[in-house]
Amino acid sequence: MQSEQDHQLAKYLKIIANGPHTSRSLERDEARTVMSLILSDSCEREQLGALLMILRARGETSQELAGFVDAVRVFLNIPLNDATCAPHIDWPSYADRHKQQPWFVLAALLLAENGTRVLMHGIEGFSEGFAPTRPALAALGLTPSRDMTVAIKNLEQTNFAYLGLESFLPRLEALFHLRPVLGVRTFVNTVARAINPFSANTQLIGMFHPNYRSVHGSVAQLCEQSHAAVFKGIGGEIQRNPLKTCRVYSVVDGEIIETDWPPISSGQAYDWRGEDLEPARIAALWRGDLELPVAEASIAATVAVALMALGKVKAGTPQDADQMAQDLWQRRNRQRFS
Repeated sequence: MQSEQDHQLAKYLKIIANGPHTSRSLERDEARTVMSLILSDSCEREQLGALLMILRARGETSQELAGFVDAVRVFLNIPLNDATCAPHIDWPSYADRHKQQPWFVLAALLLAENGTRVLMHGIEGFSEGFAPTRPALAALGLTPSRDMTVAIKNLEQTNFAYLGLESFLPRLEALFHLRPVLGVRTFVNTVARAINPFSANTQLIGMFHPNYRSVHGSVAQLCEQSHAAVFKGIGGEIQRNPLKTCRVYSVVDGEIIETDWPPISSGQAYDWRGEDLEPARIAALWRGDLELPVAEASIAATVAVALMALGKVKAGTPQDADQMAQDLWQRRNRQRFS
């Protein structure tokens, strides 16, 4: 029989679950150790389940999440030696149950077409009755990079690359598969969004629950992310709703700034969850073969937030960014995905 000393994770479980009067949150260095044990497969499955559910019920602190991110980054093997091919934007895509088209893919590609290197990374997601990211990319003739080296080459050649989490952090990706078993999301959803594997100067983060905006902003700040834009996105992705006010938590040189971006369109209604989920519609919208004004406005609105985060808007107002993004969308190369 193993002793308690053999179960290294046990003492950390005791810290967070020792009762209402003596338990406490993990400090950042403790959280770093916990995630290191998980990624090195040095914990029991029962311990992992207990940890995930305790933190889910109590809620993770920014210090804990920052410690988890610290550990994850240590496990990365980055083949990036040339800063000239590093991504300008880190674009996590981890909402696994899209019930609307992932139009944000076109926002990322519009930025890439205009000289911004975008690294998108994510998980496969559910397909039946949903519209995950990867089939949308396939409809555009784009395939996931098989590893980080190929992703760098794609960034050099096209300004865009997509990496599956399983190709560079398979142990972290495996934690997503526990959701059907546990019945709820876990902190891995937050951690994966914050990885920024190539240390892009600018990070975009979308989430479903608005209360996570400040959490993600704090984690970005603690992890010394230079620039970031965090907001509630459609379906939990980096996709701004042009019909509603969007509150953006921006990290600018380490400081958090909150900005309300006004709606672009008014007096309209749109059923995002009632969309036709056929992936071919993604390419059709880019070419102009499909007319969906609200979806197009959403693409431009998303690009606007990215432009502001990148510091490309001279006047610095949301309205200026929106206009710049709409101009880019109108001037796109419609034959690119023919």
